[in-house]
Amino acid sequence: MILFKTLSYQNFLSTGNTPTIIDLNRSSATLVVGANGAGKSTMLDALSFVLFGKAHRNINKPQLVNSVNQKKLLTTCEFSIGKTEYKIVRGIKPVVFEIYRNGKMINQESHSRDYQKVLEQNILHLNHKSFHQVVVLGSGNFIPFMQLPANLRRGVIEDLLDINIFTRMNLLVKERYTSLKTEISQTDHQLDLLKSQIQLKEKHIKKLQEIDLQQATKNQKKIDDLKEEIELLRVRNTDLRKEYDSKNPDFEAQHKKDSDKRKELEGYRGQIRNNINSLVKDVKFYENNDTCPTCHQDIGDDIKKKRTDEAKSKAKELNSGLEQIEDSISKCGQSIDKMVQGLKEMSDIMSQVMVNDSMIRNIEKDIDKTSAEKTDTSHIEEEKIELEEKKGDRDSMVDHKSNQLEKRSYYDAVGELLKDSGIKTKIIREYLPVMNNLINKYLNILDFFVLFNIDESFNETIKSRHRDDFTYPSFSEGEKQRIDLALLFTWRQVARMKNSANTNLLILDETFDSSLDADGVDNLIKILYTLREDSNVFIISHKQDLLDGKFPARMEFIKTNNFSKIKE
Repeated sequence: MILFKTLSYQNFLSTGNTPTIIDLNRSSATLVVGANGAGKSTMLDALSFVLFGKAHRNINKPQLVNSVNQKKLLTTCEFSIGKTEYKIVRGIKPVVFEIYRNGKMINQESHSRDYQKVLEQNILHLNHKSFHQVVVLGSGNFIPFMQLPANLRRGVIEDLLDINIFTRMNLLVKERYTSLKTEISQTDHQLDLLKSQIQLKEKHIKKLQEIDLQQATKNQKKIDDLKEEIELLRVRNTDLRKEYDSKNPDFEAQHKKDSDKRKELEGYRGQIRNNINSLVKDVKFYENNDTCPTCHQDIGDDIKKKRTDEAKSKAKELNSGLEQIEDSISKCGQSIDKMVQGLKEMSDIMSQVMVNDSMIRNIEKDIDKTSAEKTDTSHIEEEKIELEEKKGDRDSMVDHKSNQLEKRSYYDAVGELLKDSGIKTKIIREYLPVMNNLINKYLNILDFFVLFNIDESFNETIKSRHRDDFTYPSFSEGEKQRIDLALLFTWRQVARMKNSANTNLLILDETFDSSLDADGVDNLIKILYTLREDSNVFIISHKQDLLDGKFPARMEFIKTNNFSKIKE
């Protein structure tokens, strides 16, 4: 049972900064009075807003904020369910939406709609529609049960009987069925793909086997040709080595001997040239000088001639020797050149042998590679392994599809059970006699003596004492209101029996002010007094004079400085 305790609101419609606080559990019945516009129905709008995010009346959210203060609209409602205490806080400017359980705020969902679902489905077990069928009976925008479309009538009953869980389960099953249908389609696509891949793989293996046979023949011919090429190269190398061996084996030693001799002769040549250059300087000295630069004595002509002639004679001898040395150096150079050429020819022969050996090795590698290609069937074996893996995937996918089809059959069966004509209708049928008995009980209390029955589609059958057939629209407004009241109290009793939308709170918004005559008013008061002690009824009315003193408690709304408040 939902035990509503307090409602607080500020800057809500005509209410200002000072919070209006209402004790919802203070009395079994409270008469709420006040002049038009004083704020009587505001409490109903505030309660509807804090619980469902929308007013009882058709008022846009921005219009709910007090037009004077224009900000800080804040509503709070406290209630308990069993031993669990709850508090809901909702506001505008700034936007606030918080749910507290035993003083600790419940983790907010990513979107306010999801947070609202938690409140309605997991805590209140009431939505805005059911709230107005179980808690509120009012004028204005209130739509009585009998004026609701068939689908909304059914929704109210499902909420009362707490069987809307089957609706949510059915939606979940439908979602899973749709998802499963997509998965089956994907499985079929994957199976088709695997079958195509298996066929292509089998064709590919057959083609590889054919190619392998052709390649083996081709490779053998290539190997034979390569072996012939190797044999030709080996014969060529044998000839080259014979040619190499026929060359002077002393080329290198002779080349060193000649090089050493040339270096020695070049040294002699250098010394002779230095001696010649010294003699030339002496001749030039005596030709150009008459005095000794050291002792400053005169040099006689006879001494000059003697020294000059001696120098020229010696120089002539040295030049003759120089010519002989130059000839010897030239002969050494010619010999060296011959040796170098011989060495080059021998090197060329060995280079060619090495090139041929390298070619032989490369050809042998080519033969090995070709031989491996001829005998290697691992690529075919790998393809066969992949083929078996594909077949295994196909078999697993077939089993998976079988499981999916089994699950689909299960969803079909569950879906049949959960649809409106299934288990929900069966439960409704069980409660229909109870509902109809209660409806007629309350109609009798209200002095409206007809036989009223609703069927599993929630269409009414109404018969008079004389068995005349009627429909809800055929009655007067006063008679319709009696039917609406009977249904309201019936739904509350059903909710109490099921402990679904059961609550202590009942709000009658100007119900006594509408089409009820004096007897109807008295009969309604009688029903209110028959309610359980844990009920808290609020009667909003303009008929203060008529109703004063008929209820244990009274609450009056007044306006002061254009702001609504409760009169102290």
